[in-house]
Amino acid sequence: MLQLDEPYLQARPERARAYGVPVIDRALAGVTKPTVVHLCFGYAFTVKDKPSGYSFLPELDRCAAAAISIEAAQPRLDLSVLGALPSKTIVLGVLDLGDPTPETPKVVARRLEAALGHVPAARLVAAPDCGMKYLTREIAFAKLWAMVEGARG
Repeated sequence: MLQLDEPYLQARPERARAYGVPVIDRALAGVTKPTVVHLCFGYAFTVKDKPSGYSFLPELDRCAAAAISIEAAQPRLDLSVLGALPSKTIVLGVLDLGDPTPETPKVVARRLEAALGHVPAARLVAAPDCGMKYLTREIAFAKLWAMVEGARG
């Protein structure tokens, strides 16, 4: 799997609309493995106040990536935006990496169930919001355990 982490699209949506999708398509041209674009708000450790929505999301339904990865837990994203990506697999952030307290499997299950109101299970993948590098190993594993158990739920 190849994932492009992309903070620019969200931070500068007007410029991104001019050339974001063609640039992604060019970067992924010829790649035969599954591809993902991760829209990044920034590491939760350093960016505490995240917007509750994406300024550049529907446009990504036209890009070559098979999946779009979005942060949803920490920003408390309104999941109705998932409807803007009808042809993509959604890699949904269900772990709030700005909170050092591990989620419970029930919390993760509720977050996934909420997403299922907008996207079918076959196109939904549970994931952390973003990278976990600022968490201790113990907390990261506890959060990942909750994610796996919540997805099984």
